[in-house]
Amino acid sequence: MSEKEMNSYRFVSGQEPSDEMLAQLMTEVAAEAEARRKKADEAYFSQMKRNVVVKREKWAEKIKSVIDA
Repeated sequence: MSEKEMNSYRFVSGQEPSDEMLAQLMTEVAAEAEARRKKADEAYFSQMKRNVVVKREKWAEKIKSVIDA
């Protein structure tokens, strides 16, 4: 299916998509969803690592203050 045909189809047009169109749409949506999930996972784990560093620093300060007391 050509890109022009894919871009001309609209769900609101009152016509059902062909099986080929539907398969192509589903493939593209799945790929986009996977990319978004991967990006969200990376952001989440990156933030989690930053939080760990901050917590370790705070605990190191508390432990040091107890040892020095």
